[in-house]
Amino acid sequence: MIDYSIFFKQKLAVDENWGKDEHWDLFISAFVPNDRVRSVFSKAAATKKVWLIFPEYSFSRDQLPKEEFFSAVAEDESEFIGSFWDTLPSNASQLRICIDITGFIRPYLIYLLWFLVEKGVTQFEALYSEPDRYRDSEQTTFSSDIIREIRQVSGCEGNHTTDDSNDLLIIGAGYEDHLISHVAESKVKANKVQLLGFPSLRADMYQESVLRIHKAEESMGGKETGEAKSYFAPANDPFITANVLADVVREQERRRPISNLYLSPLSTHAHVLGFALYFLTEKLGSSCSLIFPFEEKYHYTTSVGISRIWKYVVELPLRKNP
Repeated sequence: MIDYSIFFKQKLAVDENWGKDEHWDLFISAFVPNDRVRSVFSKAAATKKVWLIFPEYSFSRDQLPKEEFFSAVAEDESEFIGSFWDTLPSNASQLRICIDITGFIRPYLIYLLWFLVEKGVTQFEALYSEPDRYRDSEQTTFSSDIIREIRQVSGCEGNHTTDDSNDLLIIGAGYEDHLISHVAESKVKANKVQLLGFPSLRADMYQESVLRIHKAEESMGGKETGEAKSYFAPANDPFITANVLADVVREQERRRPISNLYLSPLSTHAHVLGFALYFLTEKLGSSCSLIFPFEEKYHYTTSVGISRIWKYVVELPLRKNP
């Protein structure tokens, strides 16, 4: 049993300079033209800093950053990340790496973590900036609502069995009720539980997310009846999230062995990091998959301001076949 809560995390200053320890060999950030991401990129000290330009953001040429960036037209997240890694120095996996996960499109972040494990990286640091608020409160839209497909994230495909008598789907539920509905409906026979971000990033955000999640209630199986279907983990803590996931799976296994397990992180990027860490550490190669509803386009002007900046020291498992 792994206790992820012992992993190190700390708050970094929003307005003041950071200490000498916040200096990296390689700093990676997903480009989003707002202060929540750009100010962190400017503040970070690194030998090499690079932006990732995800095609789903559909930036025009005049929106692109002046700093070094990587952009590619790729078939999927694996091709994009693989092509990016090929541009880095040959010793990249031995460097001290920091990744600002704030602007990442979630499947790219999940695959990047899997890719780091494959490359033998056992530790990196992640930054996450909390917003002061979402631009339109509970009405904020994060994507185009056009879903291309629901599939397993590359690298995170499980060895599933044909027995689906006790499948379990765990959804990290956030603001995007349409994504929750689509994922839930893609696993009709599965038992479904949701992991909610509580405490939330800001006092009002939990209520806002609940208002959105309520719209997906029917897809999740209707109103709760006796058996608990909701669990909670802090919206800004990937390590507690991983612990809660492990506890939920053990609890469900005690009742009856799970035939296939599906994880779908649709909440904050800190939650996404927790889901990926749990999967890579405990479920890689099992009958468990990370699944995601892939969309055609994502919005990048969804939040206002920065309330807190977190640094997480992420310990990755050793790859099985070095």
